Formats: sequence, structure tokens, C-alpha cells
Amino acid sequence: MILFLLAYLGGVLTIVSPCILPVIPFVLARADRPFLRNGLPMLIGMSLAFAVVATLASVAGGWVVSANQYGRAAALVLLAVFGLTLVFPGLADRLMRPLVAVGARLSQSADQPGKDSLVAPFVLGIATGLLWAPCAGPVLGLILTGAALQGANAGTALLLLVYAAGAATSLALALVVGGRVFAAMKRSIGAGEWIRRGVGVAVLAAVVAISLGLDTGFLTNLSVGSTTSLEQALLDRLHPNAKTAMTGPSMQAKPAGESASDLMVEDLNPSLAGAQQWLNSPPLTFEELKGKVVLVDFWTYSCINCLRSIPYVRAWAEKYRDRGLVVIGVHAPEFAFERNVDNVKNAVASLKIDYPVAIDNDYKIWRSFENQYWPAHYFIDANGKVRHHHFGEGEYAESERVIQTLLSEAGNKNVPSDIVAVKATGAEAASDSAEVQSHETYVGYDRSENFVSPGGVVKDEGHVYAAGEPQLNDWSLTGNWTVGPERAQLNEPGGSIIYRFHARDLHLVLGPASEGASIRFRITIDGKPPGAAHGLDADADGNGVVTTQRLYQLVRNPDAVTDHTFEIRFLDPGVQAYAFTFG
Repeated sequence: MILFLLAYLGGVLTIVSPCILPVIPFVLARADRPFLRNGLPMLIGMSLAFAVVATLASVAGGWVVSANQYGRAAALVLLAVFGLTLVFPGLADRLMRPLVAVGARLSQSADQPGKDSLVAPFVLGIATGLLWAPCAGPVLGLILTGAALQGANAGTALLLLVYAAGAATSLALALVVGGRVFAAMKRSIGAGEWIRRGVGVAVLAAVVAISLGLDTGFLTNLSVGSTTSLEQALLDRLHPNAKTAMTGPSMQAKPAGESASDLMVEDLNPSLAGAQQWLNSPPLTFEELKGKVVLVDFWTYSCINCLRSIPYVRAWAEKYRDRGLVVIGVHAPEFAFERNVDNVKNAVASLKIDYPVAIDNDYKIWRSFENQYWPAHYFIDANGKVRHHHFGEGEYAESERVIQTLLSEAGNKNVPSDIVAVKATGAEAASDSAEVQSHETYVGYDRSENFVSPGGVVKDEGHVYAAGEPQLNDWSLTGNWTVGPERAQLNEPGGSIIYRFHARDLHLVLGPASEGASIRFRITIDGKPPGAAHGLDADADGNGVVTTQRLYQLVRNPDAVTDHTFEIRFLDPGVQAYAFTFG
């Protein structure tokens, strides 16, 4: 119920976000008509169209996004005709082609109060919904990420419909208020004809803005109407555990010394079936593992939070292997390249993981646990029951106490009582969390935010970007890049990424577009070589090479943490950039 409330409130907030501005002219075009027979059907059509398209896009992949481009084009034509007939009423009588006739009938329906039809505004609403490109703030990001990971279901569609209904509520208020303003203007100055033509011009301007991509470029990068902070505050207040980033929330583990009876049996019926492949082991089932204590670790190899927890999981596997513990890593990918089993094999080898790893590319194991986080640890007793879980980094001592408790409960008389001492290095070293003021940032347009290159993002086509003026946690591109939903790819040498950050460590998930390619880069911090602040994947002069698809540690600052401007310039084309993370 809380998620539905969040979805509705997130939709309501959309009205103050720039990304909804192109929709408003189409809504206000009917502001002088009765709301129940004109405005309401239009808003219902708009909400349904958005919910259907967003649901399909979240579960069906790129093909439906491409299909929606044709729907957007058709909607632009329809609404352009509608706008023209508002500006030039005589045009509706002269044009005879089928699509024009549809636009004329819709316009005439809007202009003749006695002949109002519910169908006309409903169809206009569907067309408007195809053009609606809401900002992917935290609330919508939560819904869409859950849909992508958990598959098609009625709950996802309903959440999206509730989100759309929230936005429709705000637009309905604007419509009612707009209608009263229009009526007052008509009474005072008799300007009905000019009002209608003015709205028609606004509709045509919105069509032009959308066709040029301004609705998802310039408008979405305006800071005046950003609702991200408002939405995140709603998430934190109403649903503090609803995170879509790779870091899961830290759930409170049982304190040391609690008895096994205090570890309640959780209402889960998980399965290990459905893995595409198993590494370091033949396929396993919970049935054959009865009598063993099992730790299931959900991870993905480019996730910095997962990398920082793996040293502890490795240490537990080694320490308790002969005392009845079985550790299973479930690799559930976030990015497309993490579905490549060879990439995972290389990561398993480099991370020195020798326990079984299930390749869960279809998220079947993930869904059976009803999981939502990377990393996530599930502790299963000798009877096959889930007795405890922990999401995110930290609380390692408490987690190890749970292992000891479950092993003792299973009858092991020689369970050690000490806690492992882990000395992790490189990317696996613990975060300096007290100093981290920068958060995970995606480069692909599906989940990007705080992008400040002038003109905003141009989707799915090559474009020459210029540096913006980044404040803390802002970033920009320079050079010729193609920005896709998940990543940005450099088309010509010399392009760069600039980020203003505050953290000890800076990481960037990178990879070459062509297998086997080597892409040289050079980093600077505040315009200078990093010196002692270089990370594992760059030298003191800032030089490094991208050879595989993985997380690259580029900055580790040994000095006091302050705000810095980071830039990575690529000397060769073909690099793909996915996400920044910090520590």
C-alpha cells in the first residue's frame, strides 16, 4: 500500500517538473470545455497510454521502445493537425485525407459544446500519453527497476497506472483552473477566438519541441522544476527500504549471543532452479543441501558494493567450509555485458572466488527470493528455511554470528567463536562512508541525472557535446558521443567525461565497444595529474587503458576529502561508459 501511495504522490509532483511542460498545451487546449465530458476522458486516455507503454518498455526490452517511436510520430501528426485546426478553423472543412479528417472531427468536437463526444478527448488523451516523457526520478525509477528485475506482472502495471493517475490529478487541477481563467477572460474581453488560436499556437509549439527532442533534452535538464529531492524525501519518509541503487539498505542483524530460536523463519520458498550455468560446481538444489547451512550471496561483478562485501563472503566460505557451511554466489546482472558468462568467469577468477556461482541471467533465482538488492545475503538453516537476511554492505560481524548460530543449531560442536579479520585492498577496500557526498550516477539516459552539458542529452544518435559548469555531483560530456539507455559510447578520439565529486574513491564502469580493443585514457583532478591520488587503474600521471568491461578504480585520495573536478579523456574512440560509483 505504501508503494502505491508513493507512486501516486510521485505522479502528483510531476506537474512541477519541466518534463511535463510539453504535455500541458494539449491539456489546456480543452480547458474551456466541460471537465467531465472533455478534460476527464482526455486525462484517462493519457494515463492509460502512458501506463501501457511504460509497462511494456519495462518488461519487453528495446523492441517496444522502437515501436513507441512510431507511435510518437503518429501522435505528433495527429496533434499537429489538431493544433492547426484550432488556429485555422476553416482548414478542418477543406482537408479531406483520413488523418486530417480525424483531426478535424476532434477539433470540431472540442468547439461544439452541444456535440461533445467522450471518444474524441479520449483519443486525444491517448495521443498525448504517447508523447509524455516523465523524468525518471526516484519514484518512477523504483517502479521501472522493479519491473525489469521481477518481470511482467499486474502489480507493476497498476503501480504505473497509479503514477500516471497522480500526474493526471495535477493536470486536472490545471485544467479546472485553466477553464475558469479562460471563462473569465471571455467574459471580460470577448477574446474567445484569440484564446483558441493562442492555444493552437501553443499546441504547435509543443509538437515542434517534442519532434526536436527538447522535451527530453533541454526541459529535463532545467533545475527550476526538478522534483528529485522531493521524491527522494517521500521515499525516505514513507518507504525507507525502497532503494533502486546497487547499495541495499543495511538491515539490522541479530546481536551476538542471540539464540537460534530468535532467528525467525522467514516467509520465503526460494529455489536454485533456472540458473543458466553453474561455475565451480555442478547444479545445486536446496533439497540436496539439507543438513548444511547455506549462505546465498546475490552480486554482480561491476557493483562496487558487491566487490567490497566479497572479501568477507570469501573468508566465511573458507573458514566454515569444513564445519557445514555452503556459500553460493548468485550472479544477477545489472548491465547487458554482465550477462556474458565469459566476463563473469574472468571476474570470478580475478576475485579468487572458489565457491559455487549460479549464473542467474533470467533472474529466476532472484525472483524466488523476492530479492531487490545488490548485494543481498540470505542465511538458510539445515532444514532449508531462510532464517535471516542482510542487504547492502556492513554489519559483517553480526552476519558471521548468524552463521555460527545456525551451524551450532545444526549440531556442529566445534564452531569457532571468533570473527574473521579481513584486510581488503584496491576496489574491495571498505568505503570511507563518512566522507562520501557523491552518489551512484548512471551515464545512460534511462537513469541519468544532474547532466549539465548545454542542450541536454540527444538520445540514440551521435552528437557533439560541450562541457557544462558542474556544481557538486553534476557531470557533462565533451566530444562526439552516442548516448543510449544504458551507456554512452565515444565516436571520435578526444572525448571526455567531467564530474564534480566529493569522496575518497571514484570508480567508473567502462568497457570497449569491440572485444579485444584497448582504449587509452588520461585522468586529471582539478586539471592536474592525480599523483598520489590515482586509483588502481591509473598511474600517477593519470594514464590507463580500458581493455575489458568492468569497474575501474580511477581515484583513491590519500589526503583530506574535499570537492574536486574529475575528468577522464579518452585518446581512442569506442569506449562505453556506464556508471560512476564512489567510496
